[in-house]
Amino acid sequence: MTTLTLPQPKSLLRLSDLTLLLVALVWGTSYGVAKGALVFYPVLGFLAVRFLLTFVLLLPTLVQASAVQRRDAVRTGLPLGGLMLCIFLCETFGVAHTQASNAAFLISLCVVFTPFVEWWLLGSRPARHLFGFAAISLVGASLLSGGLVGQLGLGDALMLAAAVLRAITVCQTSKLTRGSTAPALALTAVQAGVIGLGSLLLFLCSAEGLPALPVERSFWLATVYLVLGCTVFAFFAQNWALQHSSPSRVALLTSAEPAFGVVFAVLWLGEGLSATAWIGGGLIVLAALWTTARRS
Repeated sequence: MTTLTLPQPKSLLRLSDLTLLLVALVWGTSYGVAKGALVFYPVLGFLAVRFLLTFVLLLPTLVQASAVQRRDAVRTGLPLGGLMLCIFLCETFGVAHTQASNAAFLISLCVVFTPFVEWWLLGSRPARHLFGFAAISLVGASLLSGGLVGQLGLGDALMLAAAVLRAITVCQTSKLTRGSTAPALALTAVQAGVIGLGSLLLFLCSAEGLPALPVERSFWLATVYLVLGCTVFAFFAQNWALQHSSPSRVALLTSAEPAFGVVFAVLWLGEGLSATAWIGGGLIVLAALWTTARRS
């Protein structure tokens, strides 16, 4: 009989790091893809379609789970889904009311906030080198975005709130999922349901009438990509990785997202990029890769 050998902790950590880098890559492409989809439908309606489709797709994993697993999925998914709904709302409306450079800079502050939020919520001081890597990542984000320009307006405040909420969500996910029996996909289903229903309710309250769904092929192609890649895979991967890594490490690795987003914009959308921005993106990726070599 062949005996399966469970991965060693270092192997799990390495796999977790690589998975999070892939999440950052997928999320980096989401901005350009979502931008194209929003041409055809309002923000709240688009969020409702995206996450309700995700919920329906993952509902079988929740139904097939045991009673204990469903209880854990609901117990952890409801508060985390509420936090993630706030993040998506802040990010989406924040970008609409500020310059893109300001948005990229402020959302990257999540990397700096996370170690302190982790210290505050979990009572665990991160390793010293993570603070240094976070600083390098922040410098890179500043160069990539061109720096913070102007005074703090409504959009800037929303992006700052999104960065704080991201840090809190990473730590809360780590705290609530440790010891939980809920499968990662079942947890993702609950989170998606909260975001989708929350967006739909807000959409119905704010809109005079519910517009018909778009018929354009490009809208649905973008939606399918965001559902399968940026929601199902990314949420599952992050929930899984947080069970094998620290919140600061997760936030730092996913901070490569802006760099991947720029590469996608240059290659796919044909946008130009200055030498300073290339250096900033390189620092972010370097910090993410560097931390994979420093095993906790």
